[in-house]
Formats: sequence, C-alpha cells, structure tokens
Amino acid sequence: MLSKLNLETILFLDIETVPQAPHFSDLDETTQQLWETKSQYQRGEEISAKDFYHRAGIWAEFGKIICISVGFFKIQGD
Repeated sequence: MLSKLNLETILFLDIETVPQAPHFSDLDETTQQLWETKSQYQRGEEISAKDFYHRAGIWAEFGKIICISVGFFKIQGD
C-alpha cells in the first residue's frame, strides 16, 4: 500500500501537548472538578482523577501546545 503513495504529496504534522498545569493540585477547584467529570469515561472508577491527570494534554480544555512540527519528503535522484 505504501508503495502506491506519493510521499511528496503528504504534509506531516506533529502537535505535542502537555497538561496546562504541572500537577493536578495546581488547578483551581473548579477546573479539578471539571477534569474529574470529563475524564471519568476514560479512567473508570479504579483510577483517581489526580492519578490520571498526566493524560490531560489530550483534551483541548486541559492542555496546552508546546511544539508543532511540520515535515515533508523531497525525493531526489533515483
């Protein structure tokens, strides 16, 4: 399948995100409660919101972008 793709027509984007605050305890009480509610469906009952906070960068409202990388292939010669 990859042999049929023209790599020179693809633009590669990589967006790196992290949680907006270094630690769950650094969030204000309202944001902590919102995180507990919004993350519940992924973390389940067995993992606390605090222990799951390292994944907060995945959600737009709890993360921040730290790096955007862009790349492309330029094939030269044979």
